[in-house]
Amino acid sequence: MLLTPEQQVAAYLNEIEQVLKKYDLWRTAAPDAAAFTSVEPFCVDTMHALEWLQWILIPRMRALLDAQRPLPGSFAIVPYYEMALEADLSGRTELLLVLNRLDAVFTDGQA
Repeated sequence: MLLTPEQQVAAYLNEIEQVLKKYDLWRTAAPDAAAFTSVEPFCVDTMHALEWLQWILIPRMRALLDAQRPLPGSFAIVPYYEMALEADLSGRTELLLVLNRLDAVFTDGQA
């Protein structure tokens, strides 16, 4: 059975969360409220790349899915994460694989 793009995105968001938890990269405390007011892409001036995944990407994408709102038409975050994640970060390779699959939903025109 083929999954819809929305189902694929939901599954990949869950996988991202699982990878972050598996490698103890998931945080229980959110960044300071000021960190969420950044106007920079990926909040690079106020959040670590992994914080952005946990506190911005995952909740916002899930909110779109829950509200049955349209998903972004174009999306590619892997190039940023290839540069932003330390080469020796535990789980880096696994996380990049899932992010690649998420990007593919959008770049292949399926979203």
